[in-house]
This record gives sequence, C-alpha cells and structure tokens, in this order.
Amino acid sequence: MADTPPDAALALNRLASTAVEERPQERMQRHGPGALSDAELLAMLLRSGTQGHDVLTLAHGLVNEAGSLADLTRWTQRDFEKRKGIGRVKALQLLAVMEVAKRVLSQERGSQPVLDQPASIAAFCRPACLGLAVEKFWVLCLNRRNRLLRQVEITSGTAGSTLVHPREVFRAAIEASASAVVCVHNHPSGDPAPSAADVRVTRTLREAAQTIDIALLDHVIVGDPRHDPIGLGYYSFCDAGVL
Repeated sequence: MADTPPDAALALNRLASTAVEERPQERMQRHGPGALSDAELLAMLLRSGTQGHDVLTLAHGLVNEAGSLADLTRWTQRDFEKRKGIGRVKALQLLAVMEVAKRVLSQERGSQPVLDQPASIAAFCRPACLGLAVEKFWVLCLNRRNRLLRQVEITSGTAGSTLVHPREVFRAAIEASASAVVCVHNHPSGDPAPSAADVRVTRTLREAAQTIDIALLDHVIVGDPRHDPIGLGYYSFCDAGVL
C-alpha cells in the first residue's frame, strides 16, 4: 500500500504536525489569548478531539465550514453533530460556549442605553437574534429620555398576523412605567423586508399607542446584512414613514 502523502497527513492531524512549543496551549501561556487564531481558541475550549480527529483539526474544520466564529453562533445541536468527530456531548458543549458569547455581547450593551435610532436599536437587539430559527417579538420599554427600562419578550415562534397583540405589548410598557416603547422582531431568513402581516401588526400597534398615550417610537425588524438587498440588516417602520 502506498504511503499517505505528506500534505494529506498534515491535513489529517494538525496537532501532531505542530511543534510542541507552537501548540495553542503553549503559545497562549507565553503570549496570552490574543496570540491565538479563532480556530486555536476554539480548540482550547474543546480541549480534546476524538479518535482520528485531533482537537486542532476539529476546530479548524468547524471554523472553515461555518465561515467564522460569529457564524458558529447560529449553529444548532444538529448542525454540530453533522460534523464528523462531534458527538452529542461536544455539540452541547459548543452550544453552551456560543450561548455564553451571545450573553456576554448582550450584557456589554449597558444597562440603560439610549435607543432612539433604528441603527442603535438593531445593534442592541442583534446579539439576541443570533442563531434563532424562529421569530421572536420584543418590546423595549423606554423612559422619557429614551433610555431602556426593560426588554420584554412577548412571543416566540409565532408568525403571521397573530405575531403579537397590542395588549401584551402595552401591558409590559405600563408595568415598566414606560413613557415610550420600541417593538422589535427578527426574521430568521435574514431578509428584514416586512411582510403584509408585519405591516398590519404595526398599524394596529400605532393605533393602540395613540389610544393609551404611550409613544410607539419604532418597530424594527432585525435581519442579517448579508441577506438584506440594501445591506443594512434591519428595517425601520419609522424610517419607512409608517409611524
């Protein structure tokens, strides 16, 4: 039988082909985590590979297949388990790591950000939208200076004209003693263009807001810039003139 070509052996086992002093753990100890690549950091979290799949090769494969670490946050347990060398335990471990990353991003946004522009609203909510396979609807309850008092999830996984009812939105606003609200929901497809149902819901919310005298500043749909024909990654009903 012919010997395995050197390049193929390298691809099969990155860890074995890397000098000990250049392996992620040793380099991290000498230079800190900033010296490691995305795949090397992921390898440090995984800690070990499986038979025939060393941890460094496994980590490189995951990052390459997803496209980036950010794209890995969108993967489900099934996505991870489809990758050779990833079983149920490692899939759950990776899901936990990705959820930690999303929560860190969320908590770094500040306790009372000013949310008076569509771009800042979309940026604030985007971490919560990463990896969602269903639509969720949130109401952001604001004070008189448009600072966040409370973010409340109203519905999850419900599409169409029944996405949300005004009483649920404004109940949350009244309980938070809010002066104004911003409504936000995601489009899992990444395209933030509104559906006919989204427009109907927004008009209903606008009428309800006028009735109870709590300002509806905007309704923002969060998508993904890569799937948005105009590249923004969000849609603002205020900018569109509906509110």
